[in-house]
Amino acid sequence: MSGQPLAAVIIPAHNEEGVIARLLRNIMTEAEPGEFEIIVAANGCSDGTAQAARNAGQSITVLELPEPSKVAALNAGDAAATVFPRLYVDADVMVSAETLRALARVLSDDDGTRSSSADGQTTSAVPALAPGPLAAAPALRTDLTGASWFVHAHYRIWELTDYRTRGHIGSGIYALSRQGRQRFGRFPDVIADDRYVQQLFTLSERLTLPEHTFTVHSPKTLRALLRRATRAAAGNLQLQASANGTESAHPQAAAVPAPGSGSQLNLLRRVLPKPALWPALAVYCTAYLIPRMLAVRKIRSGRMNIWERDETSRQWH
Repeated sequence: MSGQPLAAVIIPAHNEEGVIARLLRNIMTEAEPGEFEIIVAANGCSDGTAQAARNAGQSITVLELPEPSKVAALNAGDAAATVFPRLYVDADVMVSAETLRALARVLSDDDGTRSSSADGQTTSAVPALAPGPLAAAPALRTDLTGASWFVHAHYRIWELTDYRTRGHIGSGIYALSRQGRQRFGRFPDVIADDRYVQQLFTLSERLTLPEHTFTVHSPKTLRALLRRATRAAAGNLQLQASANGTESAHPQAAAVPAPGSGSQLNLLRRVLPKPALWPALAVYCTAYLIPRMLAVRKIRSGRMNIWERDETSRQWH
């Protein structure tokens, strides 16, 4: 492929030796040479994550950071990237080059014009386009293979929440145009980076690509689900209490629901008329309330640096 890459793909990775190669191979097999600027930011790894990333392709830039910090990895990846749009991809998801390509293209013309010259300057010979979205993500597909009934039940209800049905970006992948990335400076020191980014944009500025998907592997057990949910709940509470989460938010984005919050009434309206969903709703409520209680305890005890990592979702077969 001639010219500059379509987009920068930034992948923060902490001890992801078991999954990083699979993600990179999936992308590299379908991508043209030089199509993407792929940057893996290995942070605080004690395994072979960095080497596995290097082995996946010579064109991949691998950064090695001494401390385990996703935020530091995101900022380091941004500093190393040279092109826009920016695609931020978790190491444990599965996504195709075709999907990344679609994200790059939908975000490449956010100013309403196409760049055609070598230096990226727009030429007068290229017609203007309507302004595009500033943030985008593919549609999330949850792989429940091997998961318990309780996990299946939880996700059955989760898919009905406002968070999933109203401009959802994050949960593994989100992408920002040049103009969108200018909405904030460095990534703040918060757990919920995806939620932080989502609340910076109104619904009209965000786009989910329904015909392009990425896959997240669910926890396999209820215990693992609660661990993951506790981390997410702590991140959302931290963001709500942080100046980074309130002062930087787009004024019209405050109404965007966080996972499970602000949308309970809408969810009940969807579920209560369907008695077959009531058992699943009970599981969902349990997996909503318990993690939030644990998250409050986690914050009060100052244990935000302890990462409730779910290893069961990394056991692919």
